[in-house]
Parts: sequence; structure tokens; C-alpha cells
Amino acid sequence: MQEATKHIGQRKPSLLTAIRNKMRTANYSDKTITAYLKWIKEYVLFNDKKHPAELSKENIESFLTYLAVKRNVSASTQNQALSAILYLYKNFVKKEIGWLYDIVRASRSRRLPVVFTKEEVRRIFSYLEGTPKLVCSLLYGSGLRLGEALRLRIKDIDFERKQILVREAKGNKDRITTLPLSIIPELKNHLNKVYLQHKEDLRNGKGRTKLPYALEKKYPNADVDFYWQYVFPADKFIKDNETGLVFRYHIHESTIQKAIKQAVKKAGILKHGTAHTFRHSFATHLLEDGYDIRTIQELLGHNSLKTTMIYTHVIKQGAGIISPLDGIK
Repeated sequence: MQEATKHIGQRKPSLLTAIRNKMRTANYSDKTITAYLKWIKEYVLFNDKKHPAELSKENIESFLTYLAVKRNVSASTQNQALSAILYLYKNFVKKEIGWLYDIVRASRSRRLPVVFTKEEVRRIFSYLEGTPKLVCSLLYGSGLRLGEALRLRIKDIDFERKQILVREAKGNKDRITTLPLSIIPELKNHLNKVYLQHKEDLRNGKGRTKLPYALEKKYPNADVDFYWQYVFPADKFIKDNETGLVFRYHIHESTIQKAIKQAVKKAGILKHGTAHTFRHSFATHLLEDGYDIRTIQELLGHNSLKTTMIYTHVIKQGAGIISPLDGIK
């Protein structure tokens, strides 16, 4: 009787909640979890809210075809949606869906990345200041993605070795990249301000941060440790709806993206420059300076050398070729 009554009132978690919990346990990044849940939810809504167990591979093919034809998504986006759905069926529905033959694949375009010249980087930086300038210094100086830079914790920066440890990068892998010597004084000054802010937060009964996965159980007091705080904390506190924790998250990506857009415009650069353009420029300029492409592959965290090879195409375009127009003049 006691065993029976113990479970009265306990509700089984929803499918999306169960998926979120399982992915967190498997150490998936927050960004991947959010993306997978989004696509699974869209898949269910597309099929009139039917439970995935009632659906077949034809329903999956129809959804993916819809994304390619009606939504005109990129190939990588369609593949991400497919990965989310396959994760759902493999881990929760436990239903064999067979190979998907009839999907209309989104076309994968092969475009060369936009790259700033070194002079353009100098001009852009002259119109950046404060935290946006420091973040962009890491994008260009260390080859970080914007999300990677903003997710940095204090402990991820090694001033002695002049290295940055990038955790939970794309593919849920860690990697090490270089820390530019030129920004160390400015970065230390920034972290001193973060330290004083953190001490003030602690005095006000706050100062805790959200730890990855279940580390708060393994290390009960780590969430107030300065070294676990974000390198670029937000000005305001937010509340985690699951735990009720009130903490400083990192600054929003849009803050940096807006600053870059304005700086590119003020610099008079007629290129579609974004935060990721600094990462492309990092790789291209290292190649131009004679660094080994496999070293650059490691710094960027690419799984395949083919991905890194795109930058060789950037520097080869027109390099050393004398235009016939120049020849007749």
C-alpha cells in the first residue's frame, strides 16, 4: 500500500523534458539540446501533434522534404533536423524506421568565406571599444566562434601557457587554441573588474552561476567560485526556470553582432562582415603567414582537413596571376 501511494500524484515527465534530461546526462551542449528539441517539436506539429510512435518513415521524409522545398532551409539545417528526429526514434520511440530514401535534399552550396584583409581588421578595431573589442580580439586572435568566446569561464584562460581551453565546442569536443599576447593586459584588467563585480554580488546574497550538467552536486560550492564565472558576464541577472537559480549569464550574442555591424559600416568596408568573418580571417591570415594547415585545423577544431582546406582556396583566388588587362597597359 505504501509503495502504491508513494507514486500517487507523481507525473511522468513530458517527452521533450525526458529528451532534454537524457541529452544533458549524455553531455550534449545546451545549443545542441535547444536545436534538437526545436526540430522534434516542429516535426510533431507538422504531423498534427501525433505521437512519433504513430508515425512512419514516410512522415519523416515528408517533413524533411517540406523543410527543403517550402522552407528553403540549407543542407546543414536539414541534416540537423534529421539528426534530431533520428535521436528521438533511437532513444525514445524504439521504433525501426528504416533508411530514408525519398527525401528531397536541400542543396549544399559551396561558397568561399568572406575574409577581411589585415588592414580591414585594423580599421574595424579602431571603431570597437570595451567588451565588444575584447571579444572580437578573441574571435580574430584565437579563431573562436562567437558562442565559444561568450561561453568562456575564467578558469578556461591560461595566462602562463598563453592558451585558451575551448570547452564543448562544435561536436561536443574540447580543444586548445592560442591566447594573443597583445590582449593579455587588457584581458587581465577586464577580469579584475569582473572579480570586483562578483565580490559585490556575493555581498548581496548572489554570485552563484549555473554549472554544466550535474557538477553542482559533485562540487556543491563551485557555483560561487570566481573561476567558474563567465569571462563576459551580463549586466543583469536572469532566473533559471528549472532550478530557480538567479545568476549572471554571459552577454547576449546580439550585443557583439550589433557592435561589429556598426564598426564595419563606420570603417567603410563593403563586405558582409560578421562575427564569424573574424574566424575566417584568423585561418586565412595564418595560412598566408606560412603556418601548417594541420596546425590551423587543430586550432579551429575541424574534424576534417577538407573543412580547413577551404581557406587555401581563398588565398589562391587570383594569387600571382597577372590580369591580361594589366598586360596590355
